[in-house]
Amino acid sequence: MKIYVAGHRGMVGSAIVRHLLGTGSSSMSPESSVLSSHHLILRTHAELDLTEQSAVRAFFEAEKPDQVYLAAAKVGGIHANNTYPAEFIYRNLMMEGNVIHEAWRADVKKLLFLGSSCIYPKMAPQPIVEGSLLTGPLEPTNEPYAIAKIAGIKLCESYNRQYGTDYRSIMPTNLYGPGDNYHPENSHVIPALIRRFHEAKLAMESHSVLSPQSSVLIWGTGTPRREFLYVDDMASASVFLMNLDRETYDAHTTPMLSHINAGCGEDVTIRELAETIAKVVGYQGSIGFDSSKPDGTPRKLMSSSLLKSLGWKPEVGLEEGLRMAYEDFKKSA
Repeated sequence: MKIYVAGHRGMVGSAIVRHLLGTGSSSMSPESSVLSSHHLILRTHAELDLTEQSAVRAFFEAEKPDQVYLAAAKVGGIHANNTYPAEFIYRNLMMEGNVIHEAWRADVKKLLFLGSSCIYPKMAPQPIVEGSLLTGPLEPTNEPYAIAKIAGIKLCESYNRQYGTDYRSIMPTNLYGPGDNYHPENSHVIPALIRRFHEAKLAMESHSVLSPQSSVLIWGTGTPRREFLYVDDMASASVFLMNLDRETYDAHTTPMLSHINAGCGEDVTIRELAETIAKVVGYQGSIGFDSSKPDGTPRKLMSSSLLKSLGWKPEVGLEEGLRMAYEDFKKSA
C-alpha cells in the first residue's frame, strides 16, 4: 500500500508518519530511509506546492497513492489569524481543493482530511457534538480558517456522494507536542506559553537574586476553557479512523454529516494551563492577564464519544504531554 502524508514536516503530519512507522519516537526523522520499505510518499513544500494545481496533478498522476492523509495546512493562533485572514482562507482552500480533487482523478479510494475544532459555532452547546456544525456564527478571530476547514469537510462529502469515494474527516481539538510552532507571535497558546515562560525563567536566572517583579503577561482574562490533545494521540486517532472498515464508519455517520471529533474529553482554563506550564518549565515569577486583549471562544470542549465508542482512546495526560513538549522545545531552541 502506498500512503501519501501531505504535510509530513508539520506537527500532525510528522506524528502520523511516526505512528505509521510504529516508532513511537518524536526524534525520528521522517526522511529516514526506512520509509521506502513502508511505501510512504512524502514531499516537502519546496518539492511540491499544494496550492499549485498543475504540480499536484502531476504528482498524483505519477505516484497514484492508495491512501492520503491530508494534514497540510496553514495554521496559527489568534494573532496570526487576525493579522493574515486572506492567507489563511486562500492557502487552505487551495491546498485541500487541489489534493482532494486530484486524489479523485488519480482514483485514490481512501483519504482522511484533518480539520479543526474551530469549525463549530462560537456559542455551540458544550461539549460540542458533530451535529453542531453550521448551526450558528463562528468565532470572528478565526472565521476565514474555519470556513476553509468546513469547505474541506464538504469537499470530502461531495466527492463521496457523487463519485463513491471513501473520503473521511477528523476534527481534532487543540493540539500540541513535538514539532509545534514556537514563533513568539504566530503560534498557538501552548507553544507560545512554553516559549515565554522559558525565556522569562532564563532572564530571572541571569540575575543572582530572583526578582519578585518578574511577570509573564498573557492575552485575555484567563477564564476561557480549552481542551488539549497530545499530537501523538491525534496521530493514533487518525490512523485508527483511516483504517476503520467502511461499513462501520458509514453506520455511525451520514453522507452530509460525516466528520468525527477527536479530543481527550476534558478542558482547563487558560489560567490553569498557564500555571501548569509554568510548573513544568520551572518558572517562579508571577503570571498576569491582559483583559484588553481578546479571549476568543469562551469554552471549546469537544464531544469525542463517537470516536471512543468505535474503540479509540487517548493515552497522554496534559501535564505529561506538556513535559514532553517542553523537552522538544529545548531541543529546537
